[in-house]
Amino acid sequence: MATPHPHPLGRPLVAALLTIAAVGVFALHPEAVQAYSGSMIGALRAPGQPAFIAGHRGDRADAPENTVPAFQAALAAGLDFVETDVQLTSDGFPVLIHDETVDRTTNGTGAIADLTLAQVRALDAGSWFSKAFAGTQIPTLGEYLDLFVGSKQKALIELKGFWTVDDIRSVLTPIYLRGVQNRVVFSSFDFTTIQNLGTAAPAIPRVIIEHELTGNPVALAKFYGAIAIMTTVSSLEGHRHAVAKMHRAGFGVLLYTLNSEKRWHEALGYGVDGIVTDEPSGLDDWIAQTAPGT
Repeated sequence: MATPHPHPLGRPLVAALLTIAAVGVFALHPEAVQAYSGSMIGALRAPGQPAFIAGHRGDRADAPENTVPAFQAALAAGLDFVETDVQLTSDGFPVLIHDETVDRTTNGTGAIADLTLAQVRALDAGSWFSKAFAGTQIPTLGEYLDLFVGSKQKALIELKGFWTVDDIRSVLTPIYLRGVQNRVVFSSFDFTTIQNLGTAAPAIPRVIIEHELTGNPVALAKFYGAIAIMTTVSSLEGHRHAVAKMHRAGFGVLLYTLNSEKRWHEALGYGVDGIVTDEPSGLDDWIAQTAPGT
């Protein structure tokens, strides 16, 4: 997969405006961003208030990551969001897997980008976790979205690597066919992909993922019309007022991937709005015990 593109705020603004104008898409006004934030991630939190929980690649504590059983476990637990990773096969089909290759989580080898959908679907994506999941397949995006039909829960979909506008359009069809577009949030580390999401899918909220926060996350979120920035708790240690600044501007702050009570305590202390975790049931129980009734 391509290396994430550099931060384009340093590029001429005229180029960005011309790109937007060429496709007839306008940037979201702050009021629209705030409406998106409120509808998708709830009211922005104050320090100590419980954040929403997103199951990282499903509930990977109980089932192989990024598989239907893991997603079903997360949804059955009542989690607010179920997070997953999407990549395209060599013949252009969106499938759910984190790594660029299938080597770690299947009985196969090779890059997803070099394999056809038929080749990917022939792999066993469950035996590495447990014999009980032998024969579990890498899911298509459609299979994942089917789980949200008739549900109030939401999908947090990370587009791995760089995606063109046409690539992004390939994931919109299964979303709109199932009528779940109002419960989908896209995310990406790649700034150009975020920009392309604004072009191809301006009505679907997007979240920028940054391992280390920029000097001005509010400007970054405004530039891309994002509803939130997702980062690490260690990054916030160097930007202690970032959450308050983001909230004053109407943007959310999410953290990944927090799996210990120490980190959960730090996150709630900052007043972040969402936590992505490999231990969603444990976090849910911990929040219920430490922040009851809030």
